[in-house]
Amino acid sequence: MRLMIAGGGGFRVPLVYRALCAGPFAGLVDELVLFDVDGSRLAAMEAVLRDMPADQGSAPAVVVSTDLGQALRGTDMVFAAIRPGGTAGRIADEQVPLRLGLLGQETTGAGGISYALRSIPHMLELAEAMRLHCPDAWLINFTNPAGMVTEALVPVLGRRVIGICDSAGGLVQRAARAAGAPLREGTLDGVGYYGLNHLGWLYRLAPGGHDLLPDLLSDSAALETMEEGRLFGQHTLLQLGCLPNEYLYYYYQTSQATAAIGQQGETRGASIHDQQLALYPSLLQASHPYKLWDAARRSREEGYLAEARTHGEQRDESDLAGGGYERVALSVMRALSGGGTAQLILNVPNSPVFRAASTAEVAVPGLPADAVVEVPCEVTPDGALPLPQDRPDGQFLTLMQHVKEVEQLTIRAVVGGEREAAVQAFAAHPLVGSAPLGRQLLEGYEAAFPGLSQLWA
Repeated sequence: MRLMIAGGGGFRVPLVYRALCAGPFAGLVDELVLFDVDGSRLAAMEAVLRDMPADQGSAPAVVVSTDLGQALRGTDMVFAAIRPGGTAGRIADEQVPLRLGLLGQETTGAGGISYALRSIPHMLELAEAMRLHCPDAWLINFTNPAGMVTEALVPVLGRRVIGICDSAGGLVQRAARAAGAPLREGTLDGVGYYGLNHLGWLYRLAPGGHDLLPDLLSDSAALETMEEGRLFGQHTLLQLGCLPNEYLYYYYQTSQATAAIGQQGETRGASIHDQQLALYPSLLQASHPYKLWDAARRSREEGYLAEARTHGEQRDESDLAGGGYERVALSVMRALSGGGTAQLILNVPNSPVFRAASTAEVAVPGLPADAVVEVPCEVTPDGALPLPQDRPDGQFLTLMQHVKEVEQLTIRAVVGGEREAAVQAFAAHPLVGSAPLGRQLLEGYEAAFPGLSQLWA
């Protein structure tokens, strides 16, 4: 298999390479193509890969390129993880809403809309280039906001685009371990999960037919062993009757999260930007760039969702080991290429037929058939088939419908060049909820990103 990574100079690329060199994915990829518009970042990541300990018999050949057409020709799979505007752009994503007293987070709320307004145009260009140079290839999308970006690409690539994220699958695995019934990788027997990317709930955990979730929610000691249990607290979880994705912390504890971010002195984006600004040149000069990169990776993992850990809690060692998303991506690729059926939580259209459908034909009742949702799927060489879920309870469905409307307004703003749709998207988001603030947010982002205005020129 020839795999191309769009965003090949990205910080997490070594995690993909490491997974391809050992374990269940060794030998899956013959040639790994790293594509990026930044040649210096590509060179730094190439240096890290060359220095990484690996069994040369299983390590794929590595090619680097700044020519998109050249990188795509002959490619079987494309993995996209790009960040237009870089980490400097993330700083603005976070700071513009914070200055207005709103939550400033990379993929949730106003920051996520801003990120999407920059990401979607570049991802549409990638999708069109794939149609030209490798029309039979699959696109595995990790570019954030993953669900929204994937939905924007479906009209171009249809079922050949699949969105991934590791947070939902990680939640399921942690819950299963805490309940004393760990799941085999690639299986979701008895798992019920519905939502949008970074906005979902585990509502059933019944690997043997008996739902273990109620007992888990009643067991304070078991909940303390998993990050979501510590994050939300048993009282909240019992009220909800399910386990929320960690990103719902920003909805359930908005004021606390916003205050914690403000008290940190610098945003997560600013911290990562400073780290990478120093790291990339150092990687090109270091005698052991892999060790330098791995130390930076661990430091970055320790800071993940730090604003939610206000009492000195530490992340689990398994989380600090790094990765997760690359295993999801490679599991999808292996199943698509005939390596056996896999069950994974993915971002795909609510109905596999991509058209108006009856309620019975959708995976999440209450959401449009063409809306991209995050649900358990069965992956085969024919694609990712969403598995039917229960109809969400009222509060969960209402929030999903609300955020889905925001996502579709954001996509319309880009595809249709409608500035007013962007204003409406910001204003309608439940973490904003104000027309004047919606307009102020867009004006703030237009000032931070002068190229944004070209979308509606």
